[in-house]
Amino acid sequence: MPIDTRHPKDIRSDIRAQKITGITAGLGQGFVQANLAVLPKDHAYDFLLFCQRNPKPCPLIEVTDVGSPVPAGVAPDADLRTDIPKYRIYKDGVLADEVTDATPYWRDDLVAFLLGCSFTFEWAMLEAGVRLWHIEHGKNVAMWKTSIECRPAGVFHGPTVVSMRPIAAADVAKAVTASARFPATHGTPIHIGDPAAIGIEDLSAPDWGDAPELRPGDVPMFWACGVTPQAVALASKPPFMITHSPGHMFITDVPNGALAAL
Repeated sequence: MPIDTRHPKDIRSDIRAQKITGITAGLGQGFVQANLAVLPKDHAYDFLLFCQRNPKPCPLIEVTDVGSPVPAGVAPDADLRTDIPKYRIYKDGVLADEVTDATPYWRDDLVAFLLGCSFTFEWAMLEAGVRLWHIEHGKNVAMWKTSIECRPAGVFHGPTVVSMRPIAAADVAKAVTASARFPATHGTPIHIGDPAAIGIEDLSAPDWGDAPELRPGDVPMFWACGVTPQAVALASKPPFMITHSPGHMFITDVPNGALAAL
């Protein structure tokens, strides 16, 4: 997959113009990418509490003012209605639409939450010499619902979603160390090895993303994933919710290093 080293503002401009409509892995090298969850004000406190109680899958980066689509703290010239390649619209826990422009669905009572994304620590893994199959092959990272339940908050409950990367056995320690530097983008893996231990029956059939190819000697490594709010939407059935489509992230102006803990 080609690496796009332009400033996020320029990439977002192309996304807004719908020149870029695909996954964002490999875009905005060195800048934080984020998951999106948008809810009515009446459900925002419960969701904020849900994120606070489940920081591994839902690490908060930014929360907008009520009705504002501008993530002022991380990209003050951006518009969350148009600057993500693809959105999903949920109504009463059902996926109602998938669009490249969420403006028609925007309301004055909405609050947007940006959550850390593992695409951020992938740069650190690549710099450490760890091969990532989905980036090499231009694919979306594979994601599954697990048997690990999130801690509920208010109306919100549901399973933790994980992303999986097959990592060469010799590079497992490097992958753990690289991701550990970024607790605000899911941090260390929550499971390594047997997928059945966390309720995943078939690695060739992800719930989201593209099925990965495990090379001889690869170890499956699982990180908490920011698609968790979408699984929570399906389980909790809030009346209305906007999210990014899996793999189609918001690219902030925040350098990855600003979130590094080590």
